[in-house]
Amino acid sequence: MKCIINGTILLKDGELTGKALVFDDKVRAIADVPPGDAEVIDAGGGYVSPGLIDVHCHGFMGWDASHGDLDELRRMSRRAARTGVTAWLPTTMTLDWPTLEQCFSAICQAQRESLSPEWGGAQVLGCHAEGPFINPKKKGAQAESCIQAPDADKLRPWADVIRLMTLAPEMDGALDCVRAAREMGIVMSMGHTDATWEQALAGIEAGVTHATHTFNAMPPLNHRQPGVIGAALQDSRVYCELIADTFHVHPALFPMMARAAGERLVLITDSISVAGLPDGPHDQLGATVIVDGIRLRFPDGTIAGSALTLDGAVRNFARHTGLPLWQAVKMASLNPAKSIGADDKKGDLAPGKDADILITDPDFNVRDVFVRGEELGGGNREKGKGKRGNGCRVL
Repeated sequence: MKCIINGTILLKDGELTGKALVFDDKVRAIADVPPGDAEVIDAGGGYVSPGLIDVHCHGFMGWDASHGDLDELRRMSRRAARTGVTAWLPTTMTLDWPTLEQCFSAICQAQRESLSPEWGGAQVLGCHAEGPFINPKKKGAQAESCIQAPDADKLRPWADVIRLMTLAPEMDGALDCVRAAREMGIVMSMGHTDATWEQALAGIEAGVTHATHTFNAMPPLNHRQPGVIGAALQDSRVYCELIADTFHVHPALFPMMARAAGERLVLITDSISVAGLPDGPHDQLGATVIVDGIRLRFPDGTIAGSALTLDGAVRNFARHTGLPLWQAVKMASLNPAKSIGADDKKGDLAPGKDADILITDPDFNVRDVFVRGEELGGGNREKGKGKRGNGCRVL
């Protein structure tokens, strides 16, 4: 049994001070005094936060979920934990289907292995497949040559691996694909789409409950044609992703997003393999991406992805909205957990949930990380180190 004292505990509905968080592999209690037999950990006046959950992350530091490499997934999980991420969805790009299947296989293995303390990093909850069933008109950084017509039959062998999938609801066959995928338990997201308001609503009625990097790779919000953005923001069934790096979306819109989406707002990184590398040109899946601080672009100016970390997203969002930190943290923990149906075990510090815990300084810089009660370290240091179908899906 462990116990964290001397910290401000961030709950899903506020903050607590002067209390102790008691846990083993699960959160056990928030107590007035530490249990007599507990190992006491001093938070040093910082924050005690639920672990963050990134449902849209391709890679960083040269590693990429689209490489289909188990060792890279392990390295990414360990590195992500240093930025406060305790669970995540490795996110694939739009690739040819045989290559995607190799990626799904590696992610399936990572799911299993990440349940062991020896994994030493953020737990892999499944895959976010960003494509290939998208609209070429809004492909963004995705490979147009690999875009395919929606086909639910291709998803069936991987229904225990793909937890979240991005598609364009206006494409021929997309609505049937959404209905079938939802029956398999896959959460469907609309993104890289040119859908009208009516087409977006048809997607939602078919079972879409998520919007991929809202505002990006979709038509702009227009007072006569609200499009995907309008449909996503006004419909209580849809969770809305936001890349809060201040580049993909102007920070002046952050308060509006907080008011419009609220409990449905999900902070993501959408980071890619060149994130964390020095400024200048780098290879990204055979293409050149130019790193310029927080801006990642192809030579033609197209945005390639982000260099954001999820703890940075929380800090940015809190700073530009004026919201209390517990609310910004919720948008990177409980809200994403709910969006993929993982909130029975993940997302907040309620007793009985997995002990995925952060200790941060007063500026929300990560000092220490616990995944299911195992201490991993944080920042620039490391310490030590429900199923269905074919057994790939966890939780």
